[in-house]
Amino acid sequence: MDLMTRVLIRMAQWLRHPPSRRTVWIIIVVLVVAAALVLVEKFIGWPDWATTNRVPIRRM
Repeated sequence: MDLMTRVLIRMAQWLRHPPSRRTVWIIIVVLVVAAALVLVEKFIGWPDWATTNRVPIRRM
């Protein structure tokens, strides 16, 4: 089954049996936090202290 079919089935299940109000609020909060992180990264930039340095792989 492809991804779009799964998404449509999941949406139909949510329409027939909607989640609780608490679950909806949790989803909204998670989406707002994710959007805030994306906006901070896009407009302000990611801080250097939060960036990891890639360690080169040594081949033997």
